[in-house]
Parts: sequence; structure tokens; C-alpha cells
Amino acid sequence: MATVQMACSPLGGPPREAPRELPREQGAGFRRLSARLRALRPDDSSAARTEIHLLLDQLISENYGAGGGVAPEDVSTLLVQACRLVPLNQNHLVSKVSQLTHHLLNTLQVIVDERNLDFLLAYTISAIQQCSSWTHVKILQALAALVYGNGSRCQKYLPDLLGKSGLLMKLSDLAQSDPEVRRAAVHCMANLCLSVPGQPYLEEPYQNICFQAFLTILQSPKSPDMDDITFCMLLQNALKGIQSLLNGGKMKLTQTDELGALLAVLKKSMFHGLPGINIEMPTVLYPTPLPQYDGRPPVKLQLPESSASRPAMNRKKKSKIKPRKIQPGEEEEEEESSGEREAAPVTGLGRANLHEGSTQSPSSLAVQSLRLDGSGTAGKDGVSSPFSSSGWKRVSSSDSDYSDTEGGMQSKMRSYQAKVRQGALACFLSTIKSIEKKVLYGYWSAFVSDTPELGSPQSVSLMTLTLKDPSPKTRACALQALSAILEGSKQFLSVAEDTSDHRRAFTPFSVMIASSIRELHRCLLLALVAESSSQTLTQIIKCLANLVSNSPYNRLKLSLLTKVWNQIKPYVRHKDVNVRVSSLTLLGAIVSTHAPLPEVQLLLQQPCSSGLGNSDSATPHLSPPDWWKKAPAGPFLEEASVSSPTGSAEPCWLIRLCISTVVLPKEDSCSGSDAGCAAGSTYMPSPMRLEALQVLAHLAKGYFSVAQVYLMELAEVICKCMGEADPSIQLHGAKLLEELGTGLIQQYKPDSSLAPEQRVPVTLVVLFWTMMLSGPLPRALQNAEHPTLQASACDALSSILPEAFSSLRSDWQILCITVLLGLNDSKNRLVKAAASRALGVYVLFPCLRQDVIFVADTANAILMSLQDKSLNVRAKAAWSLGNLTDTLIVNMETPDPSFQEEFSGLLLLKMLRSAIEASKDKDKVKSNAVRALGNLLHFLQPSHIEKPQFAEIIEESIQALISTVLIEAAMKVRWNACYAMGNVFKNPALPLGTAPWTSQAYHALTSVVTSCKNFKVRIRSATALSVPGKREHYGSVDQYAQIWNALVTALQKSEDTTDFLEFKYCASLRTQICQALLHLLSLASASDLPCIKETLELNGDMVQSYFLQFLKSGAEGDDTGAPHSPQERDQMVRTALEHISSVQALAGDTAKRAIVAFLDNILTVYFDSSGS
Repeated sequence: MATVQMACSPLGGPPREAPRELPREQGAGFRRLSARLRALRPDDSSAARTEIHLLLDQLISENYGAGGGVAPEDVSTLLVQACRLVPLNQNHLVSKVSQLTHHLLNTLQVIVDERNLDFLLAYTISAIQQCSSWTHVKILQALAALVYGNGSRCQKYLPDLLGKSGLLMKLSDLAQSDPEVRRAAVHCMANLCLSVPGQPYLEEPYQNICFQAFLTILQSPKSPDMDDITFCMLLQNALKGIQSLLNGGKMKLTQTDELGALLAVLKKSMFHGLPGINIEMPTVLYPTPLPQYDGRPPVKLQLPESSASRPAMNRKKKSKIKPRKIQPGEEEEEEESSGEREAAPVTGLGRANLHEGSTQSPSSLAVQSLRLDGSGTAGKDGVSSPFSSSGWKRVSSSDSDYSDTEGGMQSKMRSYQAKVRQGALACFLSTIKSIEKKVLYGYWSAFVSDTPELGSPQSVSLMTLTLKDPSPKTRACALQALSAILEGSKQFLSVAEDTSDHRRAFTPFSVMIASSIRELHRCLLLALVAESSSQTLTQIIKCLANLVSNSPYNRLKLSLLTKVWNQIKPYVRHKDVNVRVSSLTLLGAIVSTHAPLPEVQLLLQQPCSSGLGNSDSATPHLSPPDWWKKAPAGPFLEEASVSSPTGSAEPCWLIRLCISTVVLPKEDSCSGSDAGCAAGSTYMPSPMRLEALQVLAHLAKGYFSVAQVYLMELAEVICKCMGEADPSIQLHGAKLLEELGTGLIQQYKPDSSLAPEQRVPVTLVVLFWTMMLSGPLPRALQNAEHPTLQASACDALSSILPEAFSSLRSDWQILCITVLLGLNDSKNRLVKAAASRALGVYVLFPCLRQDVIFVADTANAILMSLQDKSLNVRAKAAWSLGNLTDTLIVNMETPDPSFQEEFSGLLLLKMLRSAIEASKDKDKVKSNAVRALGNLLHFLQPSHIEKPQFAEIIEESIQALISTVLIEAAMKVRWNACYAMGNVFKNPALPLGTAPWTSQAYHALTSVVTSCKNFKVRIRSATALSVPGKREHYGSVDQYAQIWNALVTALQKSEDTTDFLEFKYCASLRTQICQALLHLLSLASASDLPCIKETLELNGDMVQSYFLQFLKSGAEGDDTGAPHSPQERDQMVRTALEHISSVQALAGDTAKRAIVAFLDNILTVYFDSSGS
């Protein structure tokens, strides 16, 4: 008994002595008790069992603190020793060892090493097989803790656990009588499915076994002997298991029934325990855009028991109750249990406002909800996975902080039900990410309602949770799932259309999608008004931004964006920085979606104070309406007088907001929620400033006419940003500069519809760029520490207006060119690519393109970049080489021949060799390399062609083009190769028609024009075939006949395609082929006529019908340069007729007469039908 006495002494001593020692040496108690346990040897005596009992009790009750200073290997060693001391016939001790295993691994967050895991798993599995059933719950808890994060090391035990007669399969079966055992077994299975990065995952057969087991649990109703909380925990574990399979196991849901069954149970679980909602779901959801539950009973609306017997008037009174304030430090469960959020009255109120098209800001209800202080629940309300690192800890039904009163139990129940809903939503989010979008959108109507009325499961959607769920965390999870569905949905939603009233016997799919979009707008705006949690509010606004980014507003009725715009305005001054940032993101989405939209144009022109100055309807955190007009320190607004609105012109509210956010000092000290505020920073939080700069960039890109008024003011903003120390701010400033520069270039393009007086004057553009070049832009270009900034600055420098560049001082021009040529040698590939591209822009400038020295320097720089290892650098360099060769062609067309004479022949040879090599590269490089080859061969002068060193390179260049025309490459590559071949044919100095490569070139083009799948490539090849201007260029009679017959065949096959996207090019193709045939006719010799006659005898009717179509209509949207006017078209036929009539036919040949009659008949029919 001495040992027993010694073991008891710690219990008999002062109970608080041990905790006082902990600060002195963490884990001392554990090590002392562990040493005593390791000193014991297996002994079946009563005294030994008593000592083990006491030691295990002490180890369980020990205070380990945060980690406890205990090494993981010491825990594993202790557990192995404990199992060795406890034989399996001692049920009580086995239960206690299991409890210790669960407690230590759970509290100390230990993952057992592989060597000890093997012994402990074998022991635990044997314990389940041999011990009494009452111990199974504790043993399963221990097993769950052991396999957590160790799934890959349990392979040899999987048959015993998950096989056909495996322990976990039997214990988790529906037939299992003990609900706690069943729940614990499912918990073990879920932990087995958990993935660990870098470790092999569960084998596929076991994945499928677990998936089916989890699915069965979710599909099964609660058994009578199971209490509600245990059932909730069972569902949570099953949901966690499926989520692990989808996330870590990358499980693919390829079978429709399998996916449909999962989605059905997830939708049902999403509404588990939600007051007022009880839906009946089919076993499997099938993908269809049409209503699929018409035959099922409607949603059962259940009133809470406490209010079921109240008269209707009480409900009306209840809607007036203000939302409860959440005090800092309150627990999430308390908030959730404080009563359901009265969403229905809010919905009714919000719906009335929205349906009336109200442009007012949120109602007084929003004011009340915005006054709630959410800072105290920041950690609880934040959107996180319901299964965090501590989610695997088992909490038994007895371990609870809730009171045992009826109210406490109800509160606890609601909390567990909310966790099931959160688990279902987290699992649904994983499902969304694991399946293709086109598969997901087949289930759109099951999760996104297209009608506001209740009455079928269709109308119970993710938005129902967002509006009605009492838990802010669940609402945020629902919004996350909805955002994931909306992300990347632009193509799917693009079919929506409701611009005209549809009065039909059925609802078209496009109208149904449009209804869904309208309903999403309505519900999200209602949620925005009603939400009190800042974290959930942020999710609502992010979800709205996703919706706005993907909705086809150009096909929808007006007012949707206006409502969003007016509702979001007050939130840009919300006290929570995350809400403010997401509000700016949403405003950025509005001004970037399908820009420019007339509706948004009008919104941008609204008075600055609209929606902000009304203290009754705006958020109480707003300052007075002129808050953005406070003048900053320094000469910020001095230049603005050049371009700012004057007189009656109303300044743009959004631009003013963004400018003030970027440059004005913050109004007060950084609050606790302003996480982006750096210590000592005088500006707004960095995320807000970055988002404001992005909005300005979107405005410059989509609504330049609005932004141009603030050009010089924005120049100040850019200079300020690029002069700051924060690289992110600098980068966004450079991006804004690039967008403004691009907008100015667009205004001066020849095809611009803008009146000259509406453009920004060139003098002002010169002033703008002078400010940039004399400011921090050169420093950013030379900032080698931040290559991304350097690259962005290069892109910005390339967006300078050519007309403005020529008006800059010569030293600024030289600076730009010198910096770009220097950066082309950068070791950083990102910078090198940007510099190469910028040089390709500059070489097209009218003031630089005739400068032989600059063009030669640029050519050498580009050729060097073409040798780079980076594909991105080579692709940019090839594009620039194509531009440079375009410049050579433009210079050919000028009357002054000095450029051609001065340009180095050796450099031309070098360019040809580089272009040939680049034409063998990847498609990104190849497409521009062949463009350059075509231009270079077109540019060659007779003096070059006569030189022997050019003969071989010309042959190689043309062979490279021929092979590119014929290979199965990207269509852009083949299109460019056909275009290049047409350019080659334009050079009269080349021996076209007599050179051996002539027949190969024509064969390649005729092969493409008759058989290429892409009609745009066919059009380009037909264009190239009509380039040669003399009969001898087409070669022999046989060669001519081959080209003629190929074009007739191509005309006959001009509608043969399986790709409906190509049909829109049919008319263009026929027009170009007809033009090519008429061109051939206008050059035909007497010996060519028999072949033409033979073709017309076989296909005359077909050719005539297409020629008549060509004469009557031409091509719509043709990009080939074919003549469109009726006079030009019939003149082509007349020219061909006159030429054939003038040909001296061979004796006895009737071909000439037949062809003349054919053409004459076409003209007669055409003029008769047109009434001329």
C-alpha cells in the first residue's frame, strides 16, 4: 500500500500547489507524473491497478496551459507506456487510457509519430473488438484523435476500419443502437479523410466507401433514440468528412446521380433547424433550368412555438423592435440565441422601397442596424470554416457552458443547428470549387431563386439564409457560397434578357436568368439594409460586386445599377475599414462592367451631395456633404483649375471621393477596426487607398469623358502616389497613368467618333506628360529594387500620345528613348518584356519612324530580346518586330526614298534570320514572326534581291511561311501567315511565277481556302490569292487552273461547317472568293479560257447565284478590304467582261464566247432585278 499512499499524496496535499509551480517550469507536473508512470511495470495486482487509476486521473486533471511545455514525443511515449500497462480485459482502465489519449492529443495539439502510432492504433482497434460496448465511445474518441492528420500512415489498418466488415463501418451503420457510438465512429471516419499537405491521400476505393457512408447519414432522418444535439454533431461530422474528401482528396464528382444526391442533402442541411423553414427535398437533384418540384408539396412555413398562438397584430408590433446592440465580448452563441432576426418585416419594408424605384439611401432601419457596434464580435462573426483547427475536438453533450434552464438548452440547440448549416455551406463551397462551372450552372435554379414569392423549394435559396438566418456567421457562409457561384458566371449570365415584355405560353431561359439576376439584386440590397454585423456586411458587398461584375446590364432593363449605386453610397464612410474597402470594390465593379453604360454615365453626372447629405437616411458615420472638398496641404489643387469643372458643371462625386481617399490625411486617429493603418501613418488605411486608385483606373478606362475633366488633378495624384515609399501605392499610381494615357490615345485615333472640340487639347496632354516626366516617373523606371514597378512604369510610358510626344522638349524625348533602350537589357524578364513592348509602340510614332538611327537601335534591341529564354519576353519582342516591319512598309510609301537607301542591308539579313527562327517558336511568338517575315520580304529592294547572300535567306523565309500556312497551329498564326504571303506577293522585285517556290506557295493557299475549319483564315487566303497584279505571276496554265478550280470549290463549300460560330463569316468568305475569281478573270489569257469554261459548265448555276449575291449585297462586317459599294462591285464584273472580250481566242475555241455570255447574263439579271 506504500505505492498507493505515495500516489495519493498529491491528492491529499494543497490542491493549488502544482498550478503555482507551472510558471516556474512549464510541464513539470506532466514530466513528474510521466516518470512515475514509466517506472511502473505490468502488474495485475489490485494495488497496481489503483496506482494506475490515480496516475491517469492526475494526468487528465493536470493543467497544461497553452502547450504546457511538453514535447510531442514525450506524449507519444507516455501513451504507449500507459497502453502497455493496461490489459484489454480491464474495461475501466481501457476507458481511462482512451480518455487520456483523447485529452492529451486534443489539448496539446499533438500528432503522433509513425513509430508509436502503429502500436497505439493496434491497441485501440483491439480494445474496440474486445472491450464492453459502454467503453466504445471513449475508445472511438481516442481513435479519432490518433488518426487526425495521420490518415496516410494508417494504410495497413484501413481494411480493419473501413473494409466490408470494418469496425467503423459497423459502428456507423444505421443499425447501430447507441447514437453516441455512431456519432463517434463517424467522427473517426471524418478525421481519416482529413488531408495533410505533402502526404499521400486516402486510396480511391476507401474515399468512395467514406463518401457513401457520409451521404447515407445525411440522407437519413433522425432516429427516435437520438437527441437533437447528438444528431447535429453527427451531421457536422459527416459534412466535415465530405468536405475533406473534396478539398484534400480532390474527389471528382463525375456521376450526375452522385453529384445530384450530394447537392440535395447539402441543400436540406443548409436549412437545418432554421426557424420557419422546413423543406422536403428529393433524393437526387437533377440539372435543369426549369422548375422541377411542381408536383411536390409547398414549403411549410412554421412559426416559432412561442409566437404561434399570438394574434397577427403582435407580429406587426414586433417588426418595430430595434435590433439588439451587441456588447463587446459577447459570445456568438449569445447573439444567435437572442431571438431570430425579424427578416420578414425588413424584407417587406425594403421591397416596398425597391419596387417603387426609390433612389433614397437606406431607411431608418439601416441606420439602427449600422449603429450596432460589431467590433466586439469581430473574431466570432468573421467568415471561417466551421471546421477550424480545433473543430475535431469532441465536445460531449455533458461538456457545456450553457445553463441547464430551458432557455439555455434552446440557445445551445440553436447554436448546434447553426453549426450544421455552416458545415453544409462550407461543404457546398468545396463542391462548387471541385466541379466545372458548366456542370454547376445546371443546378442554378436549385440555389438561386428567380421569384420573390414563396411556395416551392425553388424559392428557398441561398438568399433565404442571407435574409432570415439568425446567425451572422451562417449568413456570411451563405454569401461566400453565392459569391463562388457568381464568380466566373459572365458567360452563363450573358444569355439573360428582359428588355422587352415576354407574353408567351412558356418562360424563355433568357427571361428566367434575367429574373434570377433581378431577384439577386433585390435580396442583396435588402440584406445590405438589414445587416448589423460588419463582417457579414463586408461579405454582402463583395457578393454584390461579384454579381455586378458578371451581370449583362446591356441586356437588362435600367435601374438595377442605379439602386445598387444609391444603396452603397453611405457605406463608403462606414466606421469599419473592411466595409469601406468592399464598398469601393463594388463601385469599381459598377464602373468597369460593360463600360461605358448610359445608366452609369448618368450616375456619374449626379450631383455630389446626392444620397449623402440626408441625415435621416444616410449612415450616421457620414461627414457633411462637402467632406471631400477639404484642401490638402501643398499645391494639390493648383493645377486642377486648368481642367476642373467650372461654373454650373457638377463635379463627379466618385472621382472626388477617390481622390480625397488617396491624398487627404485621415480625419481622426486610426480605430481598432482600421487594420490597414500603419503606425504613424497620416493617410487612410492602405487597402482603401489602393481600392480608390483602382476605381480611378476603371473610370479612366471605361468613362474617360468623365475622368478627362480631372486630368491635371489626377496627374497630381499620380505624382504623389509614385513618390511614396509604398511600392503597392506606386504600382497603382503607374497603372492609373497607363489608363489615362490609353484614354488620350483612343480620343485621337482616326476612327474615333469624338468631335475634335471634345478631345483633351494636345497642349494639355503635353503639360500632363511633362509633369509626369519631371516628377517621380523616371525614378520609378530606374528603381531596380522593384522590377514590377519598373515594368508597370514602362507600360505607362508606352501609353504616351504620339502627337504629344512630338511636342515634348527634345530632352524629354531622349530620356524616354534612352531609358527604354537601357531597360531592354534588364536581367529581370518582366522589365525586359515591358521595355520590348514599349519600343514596339515608339517605333510606330510618326516623329520617330523615319529616324534611321532610332529604328536601327530599336531593331537591334528587339532582336536581342528575341533570343531570351523567357517566352513572355520573346512574345513581346516578336510583336515589336512586327510593328517595326510595319514601319518599314509605311516608310516605303513615302515619296522620299532616303530611308530605304540608308537602312542597313546587313541589319535586314539579321532581321530575316531572327524572324525565321522565331517562326519555329511557340504560337505566341510565331504569329508575329510570320507577320514580320511578310513585311520584310515586301520591303526588300531590287538592290537587296540581286545580292547572292539574300537569295538563300529569301528562299528560307518563304518556305517558313508556306509551312506555317499549312501546319495545324493556332488560327491566329495561320491567319497571319496567309496575310504575310499576300504581302510577299506585293513585292514586284521578287520572281513570283518563275521561282520554284511559286507553286508551293499557291498550293498552300488553295489548300487552306478549300479546307481550313476557320473561315477567317479562308478569307485571308482568298485575299492573298487575289493580290498578284499580272498574269505571269500566277505561273503556268496548269497553275492558274488549279487556283481557279480551288476557288470555285471553296465557293461551293462556303457554307459547309459544323461550327455555328463560323456561319457569320460565310458572307465575307463568299464576297472575297467572288472578288478573287473576278480578279483571275480580268487577267486570264487565251490558254486559260478552256479550263474556266469547263468549270462554268459544271458549276455555272452555283457560281452565278453567288456572283449575283455579291453584286446585290456584298459582305456585312467584312474585314478583308473588299469593295462594298454597288458601283465598285458591278465595275469589277464589267472589267472582267471587257478583258475576256479583248482576249484573242484560239482558232475554233468557243470558251471565250461562253464566258462572255456567262458574265453578260449575270449583269443582265442583276440590272433587271435592281430595276436599273
